[in-house]
This record gives sequence, C-alpha cells and structure tokens, in this order.
Amino acid sequence: MVSTTLLRRRLGRIFYIWKRRATWFFGKTKFANQRAGALQTLVFQHKTPLIRPLKAVDMYLQHNKVTNLQLAAAKINGLLLLPGETFSFWKMVGAPIARKGYLEGLVLERGKVTKGIGGGLCQMGNLLYWMALHSPLTVTERWRHSYDVFPDEGRVLPFGSGATLAYNYIDLQLRNDTAQTLQLSVWLSKTHLHGEIYAETPIFERYEVLEKEHLIRHEPHGCYSRHNRIARRVFSVVSGELLREEWVAENHALMMYQPFLEG
Repeated sequence: MVSTTLLRRRLGRIFYIWKRRATWFFGKTKFANQRAGALQTLVFQHKTPLIRPLKAVDMYLQHNKVTNLQLAAAKINGLLLLPGETFSFWKMVGAPIARKGYLEGLVLERGKVTKGIGGGLCQMGNLLYWMALHSPLTVTERWRHSYDVFPDEGRVLPFGSGATLAYNYIDLQLRNDTAQTLQLSVWLSKTHLHGEIYAETPIFERYEVLEKEHLIRHEPHGCYSRHNRIARRVFSVVSGELLREEWVAENHALMMYQPFLEG
C-alpha cells in the first residue's frame, strides 16, 4: 500500500509538472528555441570532469551519467538567445525518460545518494549556472542544493555555486537582457563536460565570482549546516576598474558528513 505521504508527493509532483507546462505555453516569457551558425566572440568557457571517485557510489551510475549528459547536450548545443529571450533547461531538454535513451544515474534526493532514470544532469545545470555568472546573462530561476552531500576534497568552485534540477518544476532559466544575440555551446570530450558562451561582438565587462560569509554551524538536533553568500564583481575590460559588486545567491544546506579532519 502506498503511504499517504508518498501519495501526496506523487500528486504534488504531477501538479507542479503540469503547472510548469502551462507557464511554458500560456505565459508571457519568450523562450529561446533557435539555432544557427556559431557566433565568434567567446565570452566565457568552463569544463568539469565526467568521472569522479565518490565513496560508496557504483561507477556504472557515473558512466550512465555520461550518456545522459550527451543526450541533454545535443538539445542545448548551439542554442541562440536573442535579446529578451529566456533559456529554460527543461523546456529545451524535455523529460529525461528511458524511451529517449536516458539511463539510470546518480540522484541526490533529500540528502541521500540514490539512483534514477536521467540521473546526473545536475552537472549540466552546475556548468550552465557557473558560466552564466561569468556572462551578461541574467539568472531568472535557480534552485540551490538543500544538502551538502560530499566533502570539499577536490572542490575548485565555491560551495553553493551550482544549480539543482528536477523535471520540470525545479528549473534553471537564463535571460538575455543585452542588445545582442548570445549563444550556448556544450559538448563532451572523453574526460570532461565542456561549455562556452559566445556573443556577436565583444563584451566589455569581466566577471569574478567569490564566496562571502561562509560558516558551518552545529545545529541543536545534532547535524551540521553550512551557509554562505555568493557575490560577483564586475570589472571594465578596458580600464580594469571595478564597476560594481553584486549579490548573487544565498546558500543554506545540511551537511551529510562530519566536518572534521581525519588523522
């Protein structure tokens, strides 16, 4: 018998999926959906490794993730964002289901490492969000991770600088508020997930993302929690002058490991 809590979760998920679809088709947002030849002016590029050694995680889930990322990248690569248009991850990628070739991959759910069809696509969300922060794109929707599952070993980006995804109501959306067309480019090599943002003409701003107010707190119930704020500094490419500093995001997550150094 399905428990009342589980039934409510399933019904709630169905409700929010259809609510999101209604906003796609009847809302006022103009979503990007065009592709053309490659633009020539590189704004920012980044890459992340496809396979990571994770404790107690079956490697086949990571290899399956590579297949899932390849399918999603094919839907996004080369997408143009005309002035005023918005990129929606899930509107472009669609439902990650087995019928489309998606495999069982790693999924983080309520602080636990589990598996599910289409698992691993959060790596694409993390990449796109990090690139957007180094570009003139405006982040209009981003969801933070509620749990910090893995320790910082090997971490090169600030804690909380990623974006979680769940079809289709937990989305990543980026809007082009500039006067020129921008383009997203994503692809996989043998070892990495690659991403680039291009523009028609040079962008005369440079972006630096940094972490502020980081702290780890011991909660009354015994767990530890982690908190910070992500900020962005915008510099003039011509003069090097700091033009402004912007708050980007605030992160709060329960830690699923003990924050102590081992001997």
